[in-house]
Amino acid sequence: MALSDSVSAVVAVLRRRPGDLLPMYLLGAAIPAIVRVIPFVGVLVGYLYLESTGRLEGIPEQLADLDTTPPDPDASEEAFEAWMSQFQPIVEQVVTLPLVLLVAATAIASVAVLLLLYVVIAAGQIAACAARLRDERGTTAGIAGIRRYWLRFLGLAVLEFLVWAAILMAVGTATILFIGVLALAAPVVGLLVGLLSILVLIGILAAVRALFAFAPVAVVVDDAGVFGSLSKTVGFIRRRPIEAGFYYAISVGTVLAISVVSSFLVIVEVVAFTSLLTVLVVLPALDLLKTALYANYRDRLRAPAQPERSVRTQFRDGIRRGWSEMIGFVRDTPGTHALVVALAVGSFWVGWELAGPYAGIVDASISARLEGHIPPAAALEFFGNNWLVAITTAYAGVALALPAIASLLFNGVMMGALSRLEVDPVELLTFVIPHGIFEIPAIFVASALGLWLGVVGWRAFRGRIDRPTFADALERAFWVLVGIGILLAIAGFVEGFVSPYYAHILL
Repeated sequence: MALSDSVSAVVAVLRRRPGDLLPMYLLGAAIPAIVRVIPFVGVLVGYLYLESTGRLEGIPEQLADLDTTPPDPDASEEAFEAWMSQFQPIVEQVVTLPLVLLVAATAIASVAVLLLLYVVIAAGQIAACAARLRDERGTTAGIAGIRRYWLRFLGLAVLEFLVWAAILMAVGTATILFIGVLALAAPVVGLLVGLLSILVLIGILAAVRALFAFAPVAVVVDDAGVFGSLSKTVGFIRRRPIEAGFYYAISVGTVLAISVVSSFLVIVEVVAFTSLLTVLVVLPALDLLKTALYANYRDRLRAPAQPERSVRTQFRDGIRRGWSEMIGFVRDTPGTHALVVALAVGSFWVGWELAGPYAGIVDASISARLEGHIPPAAALEFFGNNWLVAITTAYAGVALALPAIASLLFNGVMMGALSRLEVDPVELLTFVIPHGIFEIPAIFVASALGLWLGVVGWRAFRGRIDRPTFADALERAFWVLVGIGILLAIAGFVEGFVSPYYAHILL
């Protein structure tokens, strides 16, 4: 009965008030956008260093004298090496010890912050799941869970890493020594022992991952410590092996299914849509399932009742609410939107000016980027990618608005540079107009939402607003993003089915 109760609870939570859970997972999706600020700063510092030391002088003239078009893919390896070698003087002029150290420091800082933020947000996600499975408010519990549990989640992550490292070192060392001895006497036996050792190692590591999979849930449900959560997890697996095995089977099966689907979609160049589904459905469902199984084991499962409305009715009502929330947000924040437009125009101009010396030397072509265009796949990818960008831009803004501003400025500079380098500006403009009238305003609203969340996040950090008010803002952002998604769905359809062919007809 525990299995059916837990599965029903997962379905009920996902269908009833999704805006009270999904913001935590959208925050998780925004982590790369937050971390991206570090390399952005690194690039800016590197550019200023190269500019101030005069190492960028003469590069446009040097490039003008080179053949920047790569050789044909069927060309010989010697031809490719010869083409690459012509850039060596420019590389030697730009790559210096301070720049290498800057790149290394940027990479280390980015990885460290990335891992730390994933651990911190995971605490909020499991706390939100546990609250919704008690029919309590999830977003508020998630905010509180970050502050209460993040150190314990970090401890579990570090401990699991150390266990994995110890196992790999111990098994690897023993295997190498054993195979070395056998290889001298019986090479075939040594090979078989090596294969068997790999299988044993995979089994041990899988057992460790299985143990640590439920430990974060025990931290939240039982308010346990790092080692206490592992002890309680062992008790759960021993007393409820069927439920634990069910979760492991579903988890592994889901990962395999996503991998297979992604492999097929990559063939038609659809990548972002799978990531979008993973963030909105797969990750919340798996976290809810393991939390429900453990909470049921601890007799703490009080899931909300199944909604009476049909899925179709819920979807229709959600679309209406998302559109209404987006319109209301735009009306409430005209100054923020004006600032976003000014930053976008200014960064576009900066990109245009920076690319000026390279115009005619380095080319960009919208026609080349549209080669192999498959309308249905392209429309799906455009929608998935743009909505994921909107989501990450908006929720990354919680970090004092800096990531949202950095994303807006970066995209503006890139668009300005690509426009300046475009070999046929009229063709580019003709292509962009039909879908741009939907896509560009949607990105502006998402950027404004990021700035707004940055102000809210700062006020929450300073203690000027309470947790429920902060939770209200995160949930409102979710529904505004639903409205943005409507605009981007229209834009994706137009960009996939209309823009390329309409442009060719006119030109």
